[in-house]
Amino acid sequence: MDASVNRIVPVTDERAYLVGVRLPDQDIEDTGDSLQELSFLVLTAGGIVVDSTIVRRSAIDASTIIGKGHLETLKKFIAENSVKLVVFDLNMIRPAQIRNLEEFLKCRVIGRTEVILDIFAKRARSAESKIQVELAQLKYLLPRLKGLGEALSRLGGGIGTRGPGEKMLETDRRHIQRKINKLNDKLKKISKHRNLTRRSREGEVRGAVVGYTNAGKSTLLNYLAKDDLFVENRLFATLDAYTRSVYLDETRKVLLTDTVGFIRNLPANLIESFKSTLEEISNAHFIIHVVDINSRHIGGDIDTVEKELHSLGCLDKPTILFFNKTDAVINPDHIEAVAQRYSGSYTGSALTGDGIPELKDAIALFVDEERARQLRHEATLHADAQVFTD
Repeated sequence: MDASVNRIVPVTDERAYLVGVRLPDQDIEDTGDSLQELSFLVLTAGGIVVDSTIVRRSAIDASTIIGKGHLETLKKFIAENSVKLVVFDLNMIRPAQIRNLEEFLKCRVIGRTEVILDIFAKRARSAESKIQVELAQLKYLLPRLKGLGEALSRLGGGIGTRGPGEKMLETDRRHIQRKINKLNDKLKKISKHRNLTRRSREGEVRGAVVGYTNAGKSTLLNYLAKDDLFVENRLFATLDAYTRSVYLDETRKVLLTDTVGFIRNLPANLIESFKSTLEEISNAHFIIHVVDINSRHIGGDIDTVEKELHSLGCLDKPTILFFNKTDAVINPDHIEAVAQRYSGSYTGSALTGDGIPELKDAIALFVDEERARQLRHEATLHADAQVFTD
């Protein structure tokens, strides 16, 4: 089944209300930042954020998440403002909670994961990414089948409903598990083909471009490779791993791969489903970590990416830290402050080309080091072969 096909007519400009939940051990600023990011996610999915709120709770209410007192206020706001969708800034919402909330609020209720899955379904272009998205959707759905009941039959169009569609959602657990197994088999075949392609590039120096989503990875690769990859000012503009040849000068060439952008609280099943694509990072000789220098949370963005690199076993790879989008910086002192805070990093703009020559020089050093290592390895193999022959 093609996950990119919307078997339910999508609703455009869906009016949404966002709810963040702050527990005692959570920082108010972190909760607010996460809710702001959720707002950007909903916008990317095609919705309109009417308003949002943060509810303080000592614990998540087992029945309604935020308790009936808050729900009464929310219900009144929904009725007065024609809200069609309530989005909780939570990755996991139990089916019973969804059922209770929808019955009380008289509108659809979803969580952060459904929004991200919806965006992925819209963005999937290649056969591989479509399989990966559908696999993630089904893995998310499978443990939630029991208890969803009536909620499944009431799905209309809109954010969080794209992908497998009504017919798939109403099938039984065994059918979905068979579908998951089939999709996994397809990904294994694609992975084998990717390995063959990778072997053909064994003599090449390879780098992976990683970063927080919308940091400008594709724009940077476009500039370096003089290519025309899809670029859009939206989260997760591209889901596929694209590899391009970049000529640093007359004698040096490197293969750079653009990868899926990371985000805070990215659902684990998405990381697992995109494992074959993320293998490109594992097989790279070095990493270019692109960061939006204008982000209000540079440290958090870097930590998020490094956390995912650690989970992939790639945190120890040689890394170039490149702060992008200096062309949009209002205060020039900010650039100097970031450069001092992250010593050894590079700043510039993939849009204007500022700072790119210095970045290419840094890449060239990695290319020279890797070539030297490969030559030493080949010399050792040749010497061992010679000893064996003698």
